[in-house]
Amino acid sequence: MTLRRSAVAVALVALCTAVLPAATVSFPVDDLRPGMVAVGRTVFQGDRLEEFKVHILGVLRNVIGTRRNLILARLEGGPLADTGVIAGMSGSPVYLDGKLVGAVSYSLGQFSKEPIAGITPIDEMIEASSLPGPRPPAARVELQMPITPEHLQASLRQAFAWTRPFASSPADVQVIGAPGINAAIGTMLRPIATPLTMGGFDPQVIDPLSATFRDLGFVPVMAGAAQQALVPSAAGRPAPLRPGDPVGVTLMSGDLEFGATGTVTEVDGDRVYAFGHPFYGLGPVQFPMTRAYVHVVLPSLASSMKIASTGEVIGTVSQDRAVAIAGTLGRGPTLIPIKLSLTSERGIRKTFSLSMVNDQLFTPLLAYLSVFNTLASYERQNGVGTYTVRGSAQIRNHGTLDFDDLFTGDSPSVGVAASVVGPINLLMRNAFENVAIDGLTLDIDASEEPKSATIERVWIDGPRPRPGGTVELKAQLRTYRGESFIRTLPLQIPPQARGTLSVMVSDAQRLSQWEARELQVQPLQARGLPQMLQVLNAARRNNRLYVRLLGRTGGAVVKGESLTALPASVLTVMESDRNGGSFRSIDDVLLGEWEIPADVAVAGSRTIAITLDN
Repeated sequence: MTLRRSAVAVALVALCTAVLPAATVSFPVDDLRPGMVAVGRTVFQGDRLEEFKVHILGVLRNVIGTRRNLILARLEGGPLADTGVIAGMSGSPVYLDGKLVGAVSYSLGQFSKEPIAGITPIDEMIEASSLPGPRPPAARVELQMPITPEHLQASLRQAFAWTRPFASSPADVQVIGAPGINAAIGTMLRPIATPLTMGGFDPQVIDPLSATFRDLGFVPVMAGAAQQALVPSAAGRPAPLRPGDPVGVTLMSGDLEFGATGTVTEVDGDRVYAFGHPFYGLGPVQFPMTRAYVHVVLPSLASSMKIASTGEVIGTVSQDRAVAIAGTLGRGPTLIPIKLSLTSERGIRKTFSLSMVNDQLFTPLLAYLSVFNTLASYERQNGVGTYTVRGSAQIRNHGTLDFDDLFTGDSPSVGVAASVVGPINLLMRNAFENVAIDGLTLDIDASEEPKSATIERVWIDGPRPRPGGTVELKAQLRTYRGESFIRTLPLQIPPQARGTLSVMVSDAQRLSQWEARELQVQPLQARGLPQMLQVLNAARRNNRLYVRLLGRTGGAVVKGESLTALPASVLTVMESDRNGGSFRSIDDVLLGEWEIPADVAVAGSRTIAITLDN
């Protein structure tokens, strides 16, 4: 009986040991010496792991930060003699005496005659990737508005400042164990370029973005839809992810693809470490981790690269740090579903389905690309046109952000994309709380004709109005073709109104300019996310006539707020004591406000005077 119990206990211990992940066994950096030969592993084509030699040259100390080290090595084997260090092999593991040294992660830039690489120690990768917590507001990168090539480049340069040299000057570099190596080599090292896969994009839309990424050290590659890159096993199921396997990080999937590929450094249980340098350097993230498949290595004197495509989601990348990306195997993160419908007067209707990451920088950027690319791909890119956009973004726990506007002119697609991205960008970088978007739905109607109208005439139809009564306000507009039409609004006169009133009918832009000049109306400073969402939903649109009823009843602007119908005694007291805050008396005070929907872009402003029958 005792023997049987002992056997059962041994079996249980063995079972438990079998399911526990083995801890990573690393080779200490302090034990490295020049002349040591290690072994690296990576995939040069397909899914077959291949080995290459790694000749240790020395260790660069304290060059990316305190106690941040880089192992300098010469690579040998496979195609490396012809290609040099290859873009896409970032993260390739290096072993010495069966122990993991680190990840191939840095190169000497372009036109190097030898494949000299920097290796990030695995201990530093694991330590940096264990940092918890959300991205602090101060570290959030904003997409600068309005979106122009210059603003886009500035935003991305701010986000990817880590692509600077490994060290700023030779004096910052300490070379250990290799007296023949000049410290200036630290100023020449760069992170190995990361191939970016972009699929489904119109060249006119993606070329400015590609050029910016290329300047920052990435290698953009135009590709088709993602391939389901599976590594087969004898049982017909995907084989476990291995150190040295290609790995993908996807930011957008579906009818448009945007992602990148690199190499796995270590798999410790369900924990995965890769790259050996940042992906985007954003800290805590929630990006899908995918399989990847290497089609071929493209040799180049400038920058050789692995041409690869991403596949099915196998986990979540949760850390994007200075020395690694890391995540866990399993289910991927929750993405934002996008449904975008385009209906053209030419009889074309297209519906696109996309998914994108929830991130302060990439959510507005990818939303902009998806809208702009859809219009550029299926509508003419030059000439006058009109787009009407309607839809909403579902903000978790806070309702919806609504879109309803019209854009016309020479470049209406830019206006449509900016009208969607601008509010999303403000919400994603708000200072109140983190925002999660559960979905984005947009319906866009396209026309190759301009749809605009100018306010030509405004009048009151009927007898002289009385306080507390209602009159019909009529506005006549004339289209660009010379056709006229009339919009009517029942205008309610306040009971306390007296004397002569003014009625202003204006477009959104002119009304805002008038308010800032005459009433000193300041933009409302939201005190929380709900109020911020309310302000965004109340933003003025191009396809509206805005009506303001003004009276000369005495008023003031106090701390940016308009106060109307103030008694003369109150105005006198406020004028005599201005220490309590900003004060400005105004003659025209707001008695009422309305808006009239239109199916054209409205331009112009007209004001009439009406005398009340008291």
